Amino acid sequence: MAFMFEKLEVCQKADSFAGRIGALPRSLPLASSLCALLLCWAGCASSAAPLHLGERPLRDRIAERSYPSVFMAWNRADNLKEDFWTTAARHDLIFAGPEFFGLQWNDTFPGLATGFTDESVALARERRKDLLKRNPNLVLLVEIRYRDAQRSWLPEGHRWWRRDGEGRIVNEWNEGGYLQMDFSNGEYRSQVARQAKAVVESGVADGVMLDWWTDDDDRLALVQCIRDRVGDKALILVNANDLTTPRTAAFINGYFMECYRTRTSEDWRRIAETLTWAEKNLRQPRINCLETWYHTSRNDEYLMRATTTLSLTLSDGYCLFSDPNPLPSPDHLHSWYPFWQRSLGRALSPGRRRDDGSYTREFDNGTVVYNPMGNAEVRVSFPEQRLSVASGKCSISHVVSPCDGDILLKNASLPQKKIFGPEKANRE
Repeated sequence: MAFMFEKLEVCQKADSFAGRIGALPRSLPLASSLCALLLCWAGCASSAAPLHLGERPLRDRIAERSYPSVFMAWNRADNLKEDFWTTAARHDLIFAGPEFFGLQWNDTFPGLATGFTDESVALARERRKDLLKRNPNLVLLVEIRYRDAQRSWLPEGHRWWRRDGEGRIVNEWNEGGYLQMDFSNGEYRSQVARQAKAVVESGVADGVMLDWWTDDDDRLALVQCIRDRVGDKALILVNANDLTTPRTAAFINGYFMECYRTRTSEDWRRIAETLTWAEKNLRQPRINCLETWYHTSRNDEYLMRATTTLSLTLSDGYCLFSDPNPLPSPDHLHSWYPFWQRSLGRALSPGRRRDDGSYTREFDNGTVVYNPMGNAEVRVSFPEQRLSVASGKCSISHVVSPCDGDILLKNASLPQKKIFGPEKANRE
């Protein structure tokens, strides 16, 4: 995208130069020739190199991917013995800080930066190229910090730090030395939007991610400013947890639903309602990302399946099942589960609620079933044998427990091995 802006600027300069040559009218080929020469020079000498040939359009990467579709929130899947970037590319959407992609802000204090160093942009573009070669449908987003940051983010005592009623800077995370920033300040909001624009114009990411999101006046003003700077096509993802944000919805493409409340049937009902609302009311193209955490361990595979199938039946979004944030390890670490193999193809129709309280949705290669917490056990039957991805069982009839889900594939000739074992847990 950065190259597109530079092309326009270079062409305008070429036309202007041609128009000043006096003897020749601007309509003659000289302007076009100069434009072509300058574009060639810009593509070779400028840090803003053209986007890689063969890259799929963003809307196609979102709309034409196969399911299940998993996202990565800052940190990796760590259970596979393979190259880090191979594992990263298993995900269909990644959001992380600029450093993950190789970007480096162009100021000693990142909060004052207006862009990235030329060297880091070149490195990050190569990283993007490699990731999209591994997964042509991958969507990449960079987090823009606006609410809190480490003390090194801004100079000591800077006016953009948030202060309480007595003028003292407000702490955020005591153990990490984080301080809050004052996004009620219009000047600071403009700076955040400037950094978001720098991300998009770098050509490294498809948009930005904003954490800690609620519907208030300051965040509304902030997202309006960001949308104005990044344009209509860039993606904006926000962390609204399991709540809706009607006031800011028109500017946002998706929620990062970091769902830390999943112990009761009411929790799962609220999550489903918020996801359904987001699929109808947020800006297109939509990129809703649903995450839940394990209760006892990563072996809570019924919760992983419930999360995955809830996402599959009620949205066209992405899912993740990860470690709880309160653990001392980095947030959002997770395992990669065989259940997430892209076995379904694309959706054939919207999901529907069955009379028994479960939800189903048809895909190219099979049927997805989600059975909410608090519901009774359900049985799903077919005229032909289906392979359960959860159990490895091949049958015309399958049972799904409450707070669980399954993928029932049409191709019963697939290997009939048991992928996940049964778990004893309270699903009521």
